[in-house]
Formats: sequence, structure tokens, C-alpha cells
Amino acid sequence: MKEFYFDYAATTPVDKSVFLEMEKYLKKDYGNPSSVYSKGQKAKCAIEEAREKIASIVNAESSEIVFTSCATESSNLAIKGVSFVRLSEGSGNHIITTKIEHPSVLNTVKYLEKIHGFKATYLDVDSDGLVSVEDIKNAVTDKTILVSIMYANNEIGTIEPIKEIGEELRGMNKIREARNLKPIYFHVDAVQAVSYLDIDVNKLNIDLMSITGHKFYAPKGVGALFIKKGVDILPQVSGGHQERGMRAGTENVAGIVAMAKALDIVKNEAREECERLSLLRDYVFNELSKIGDMQITGSISQRLPHIASFVFKYVEGESLLLRLNKKGIYASTASACSSDSLQPSHVLLAIGIKPEVAHGSLRLSLGKYTKNEDVDYLIKILPPIISELREMSAVKGDF
Repeated sequence: MKEFYFDYAATTPVDKSVFLEMEKYLKKDYGNPSSVYSKGQKAKCAIEEAREKIASIVNAESSEIVFTSCATESSNLAIKGVSFVRLSEGSGNHIITTKIEHPSVLNTVKYLEKIHGFKATYLDVDSDGLVSVEDIKNAVTDKTILVSIMYANNEIGTIEPIKEIGEELRGMNKIREARNLKPIYFHVDAVQAVSYLDIDVNKLNIDLMSITGHKFYAPKGVGALFIKKGVDILPQVSGGHQERGMRAGTENVAGIVAMAKALDIVKNEAREECERLSLLRDYVFNELSKIGDMQITGSISQRLPHIASFVFKYVEGESLLLRLNKKGIYASTASACSSDSLQPSHVLLAIGIKPEVAHGSLRLSLGKYTKNEDVDYLIKILPPIISELREMSAVKGDF
């Protein structure tokens, strides 16, 4: 059976040229980068070249890029690393985030609250999933140490006003400096945004930024964290001296090389891909809007080009995915990191979707290998499945 993949927001296949780039460091130059002989030093040089390439793309210095295993580790390093330093200084214990963040952020903040006594504010978002800059400003106290906001939501595709938030925090930090208060650091989960949006950390006034390779055609198991020079952070993985002491453990050389190559490719293709995928996404919206009792979730105007998300009344999401799977269509109901939960999506609940409706969610995410005919097939197959599931549903009436 032919496969139709609509889950690029969960993970992506490795680009062929990226695979060829990394293969050398799996078969030939496989040395440990910490070794002094030539095979090890070749691996070390490859890491530093990749670091410089990524730094150039995000407009940072190479010393500001730390390699990790994934964005979850990057976000843990950012949030815990800053928090534990500030706790030891006694300079603050308050964190601001939103109710629609990825579990790697939300659960890390909740851990700090429960185990270490930190205070946290979880900001509401509007029905499109947008956070208010004014709400962030009003939530800040003298004890605030960190604001963590995702660049674009992984479930509904809404793009947050990151540049405006960064500018607001920069202005507030100037005032804090005059009052001898420590700055508020700004952490951004840029996992979904990195392929399509501007990730210039200086232009956006970002202090810490998490990315992961498998979202943009590099392999799983490699990520990075941008840490702005001057940001005090406590390492979270102890052991060796790797990554300038910021992250112990033998480096994933092939993965790091692949991630740098993949990032370079997607940024060079970004404009063209944004246009192509936006057209495909809007085509999906237009055609599936013909299905009754359906709602598009997330912002229409402030939205990633590759994510189309919906809720269908009187439909159970897991049953929908199983029916699609039988037809060779692979999609999801929510974040890949929380899709095994029986609870409705916290993101959908936060934007005002009722729990019984949120269970009927569907996220379709497109990518570089998505063709027009793939979308045509989806549009042909999905409506009859929805009708069939509704006929079987015991739940009727107004939601």
C-alpha cells in the first residue's frame, strides 16, 4: 500500500544529502572527538564546523551553541540551568510561560514548582492561541527570572509575537538594571518554527533557543541550545568536559554534522517551501471546511505554513487515526510527545475547545515530500471516514 505521510510536525525523514553527509562520520571518521589522534581530531573539527554553520544561520557566535540530544534536553538545560543559578543567588524564583507550551517546557516548570519551590505564572491565550505581550508585562515581578514562550505551536500552528515579546523584555531589563535587579531571560522553543521563520536571535532579542534536528530532515537524537553570552546557566548533565562543560557526554558527531547540513538546506529553501506549503495547507482548509460540524483550530493569519489542524464534532480522534492508517494515511491528533494520553489536548482546552470536542482533533502537517496528489487523496478519503464514524457515534446533539 502506498503511504501518505501527514505528520511532519512529529518527525521528518532524513534528507538524502544529509544522510550522505553524516555517513562519513559513521563509517570513516568515526573517532571520539576527545581523542588526540587524527581520527578523533577530524571528528572534533567536524563538530566545530557544524557549530559555526548553525551559529551563522541564527546570527550567534559559535561559542553560544551547545549541542544536546534533542529539544527536550535543550529546554531542560535552559529552564533548569537558569533557575538553579538564580535560586543559588537568591535573585528570584518566578517563571512566566503559557498554558499551550510543549510538555518539555510545561512539565519542567511544574517540576521546579513542586520540587524546588519556584513560582510560576501560566498565561492564558486567546481563541487563536496567541499570548498577549501586555499579559506578559503585567505578570512580571521583581522575582521574575525567566519567560519561556514557544515560537509557534506544534499542535495548532499559531505563531507567537516573539519579536514583540523580546523587545518588551529588553526594555524592562534596562529598567531593572537601573534598579540593580538581575535581567529576565527569554527562552524560546523554536522547534516548529526553525524551518520557516526568521530565527535571528539578535533581531528577536532571544537569550536561549531550543531546536532539534529531526523536525527539519536530520536524524533523531541530536539538538542544540543557543545560550547568549553572559547568560548564567548551570549544566544539567555531569561528567566530562564536552561542550565547554555545558553538556557532558561523547558528542553525536554524525548527528551534529547532519543537523547543520539540514538546517542550511531548509533555510535556503524556506521562502519557496513556505509559499508551496501555504497553498497546499489552504487547499486542505478550503476542502475540509465543506465537512459539517468542523472547526479549524489556531490562527488563520498568524500560522505556520505546514500545519492544518481541526476538531470534528461527534468523532473520536483515535478511531479517526486508525481508519486513516488503514488507507495508508499517517496523521496525528496532537503533539507526538503527548499523543499516548487519553486526556484531551491541553492546547485545545486552553483555546476554549470543550473537552468532548477536543477528543475529535486532527493535525495534518505537510513537508518537503508532500505532493499535490497526496493532498488530493487525503481530501477524497477523509470525509467518508468522518461520516462513517459519526453514524457509529453514540454522542449526538449540541456541544
